[in-house]
Amino acid sequence: QVQLVESGGGLVQPGGFMRLSCAASASIVGIYRMGWYRQAPGKERELVAIIINGGSTNYGDSVKGRFTISRNGAKNTVFLQMDSLKPEDTAVYYCYLGIGASAHWGQGTQVTVSS
Repeated sequence: QVQLVESGGGLVQPGGFMRLSCAASASIVGIYRMGWYRQAPGKERELVAIIINGGSTNYGDSVKGRFTISRNGAKNTVFLQMDSLKPEDTAVYYCYLGIGASAHWGQGTQVTVSS
């Protein structure tokens, strides 16, 4: 069972920036998707950003142009650079890893954007 360890999160002012990281506990082989989803109170979990093993990326509409997903050379850690943060970005952010038909989730990290 692959474990996902998230770091980052916390409180930031509107217009600020924050960086999240997620490390997988084991090497990842084969076709996979890794990235971030988020869930705000009373709302469904939504896609933030995902990176495919070939390097292509996909972003949720609400974060396009503000958030950037990247990964390390070993391809077992992903980073989410969040710029121009808005109060509506406040949510629990979950790291996601999909390998074939299996899905793995991190424990979640709270991001709060407030003055």
